[in-house]
Amino acid sequence: MKKSKIIALLMSLIMLLSTFISFAQPVSAASNKKVEEGTVLKRIKKTKQLVVGTSADYPPLEFTASENGKTKYVGVDIELAKDIAKDLNAKLVIKNMSFDSLLVALETGKIDMVISAMSPTPERKKSVDFSKIYYRPSGEYFLINKRDRSKYTNIKSFKGQTLGAQTGSIQYNLVQKQMKQSKVKGLGKINNLVLALQSGKVAGVVVEELIAKAYAQNNSSLYAVKSDLKEPQAGNAIAIAKGQSDLVAQVNKTIDHVKKDNLIDKDYLPAAAKYMKTANKNNTMAKYAPYFVKGIWYTIVITIFSVLIGIVLGMILALMRLSDVKIFRWLAIAYIEFIRGTPQMVQILFVYFGVGYIIPGLSAVMAGIIAIGLNSGAYVAEDIRSGINSVAKGQTEAARSLGLSQKKTYRYVVIPQAIKNIWPALGNEFITLLKDSSLVSVIGVSELMYQTQLIQTSTYRGVLPLFIAMIIYFIMTFTLTRILNIFEKRMKHNG
Repeated sequence: MKKSKIIALLMSLIMLLSTFISFAQPVSAASNKKVEEGTVLKRIKKTKQLVVGTSADYPPLEFTASENGKTKYVGVDIELAKDIAKDLNAKLVIKNMSFDSLLVALETGKIDMVISAMSPTPERKKSVDFSKIYYRPSGEYFLINKRDRSKYTNIKSFKGQTLGAQTGSIQYNLVQKQMKQSKVKGLGKINNLVLALQSGKVAGVVVEELIAKAYAQNNSSLYAVKSDLKEPQAGNAIAIAKGQSDLVAQVNKTIDHVKKDNLIDKDYLPAAAKYMKTANKNNTMAKYAPYFVKGIWYTIVITIFSVLIGIVLGMILALMRLSDVKIFRWLAIAYIEFIRGTPQMVQILFVYFGVGYIIPGLSAVMAGIIAIGLNSGAYVAEDIRSGINSVAKGQTEAARSLGLSQKKTYRYVVIPQAIKNIWPALGNEFITLLKDSSLVSVIGVSELMYQTQLIQTSTYRGVLPLFIAMIIYFIMTFTLTRILNIFEKRMKHNG
């Protein structure tokens, strides 16, 4: 074996081991390490930034509005967050993500606190601390289709039916415990639950009174019914990482001021109602064109960089699998089988929350690109390996007999033929990556699916924004397919 080949294989091994180490370290770190005591408030004062996590699909508590083509987070909880940031002399930064990801983000230091209509249940108190109660909901409601308002009126009327509730919420637990003759379907976003309701996937959605009435008032096909669920929750509070007693005390001071001056009823709710009223009048899809444009841009960027990572990693893994060195071959097989045997969404969450715990500066966009690229590398490796194996051994022998070195044989004879053979498979992988970029919306990346969800929340419409997103995805994939076909024809012509 030539020296250059040995060095190349050693470099490949080092890169692969680094990848495995980056995956292995966060497992123990995320499970054993917590945010250090008293560090969050110090960081806020140092950076002059307060990072608040929320799930902005819960009007009038937290939702989005369009202002001059830009997304604006509004609602009761957002106003409270502004006052807390003001009292801390810090700039407010909102991170919008799925409700069931908020506590994970808090525990791993991605955010400083959670303000998202969250109740301080005993289970949650085991993981995080809570502020004082700042708002007490008046009760749970059933959000149903207006055509069913005489059919569904109480718990008994839903016997044998499926109800929707936000995953990880109090409402989800209430349905499980008090509506045992009904089934519960959990989804991370309220707008997706409303979409499931309108499409007949669920008979009703269980939400707080304000949220149910907000959707009913802004969507003529929906109706809000007061439920007979017995509500055990104490109210809404702010979640803060364990051991941050100084920050909890500062937040409680702001809450005391808000409650004393009755700011929620006097200022916060009227401001939220104003945005909801404006959205109801001006919720045409043309107004949200900048949202779609931004989503398309992020989708394209994520796809391009993920493809580059996938090709480079795939080539390395393919050569390792074809190597005569057993350790290289085994490591490549282990990586490929592990990546192909685990869900891609889990990999995205793991890179963002796990690797991101070790590397605090890892942004959601970078985490998404890395996770999708690492996943793609496993599939590209198998495509490349099969392409190399498809080249007849006689081609290699002929090239070597003509005096070409092994390196030049691969470069000028094997690889060009292999690429021609695997181009359709690689094209399918590129198209799959374009569509799979939608998965990074779960960690708050502003790609097309994330922007579509914002539009659904702002307009109270579920189907139309989704349909437009489907058309955009089709246009992008169709265009990419035509481009790939052009290159395929040129390769066949040159061959």
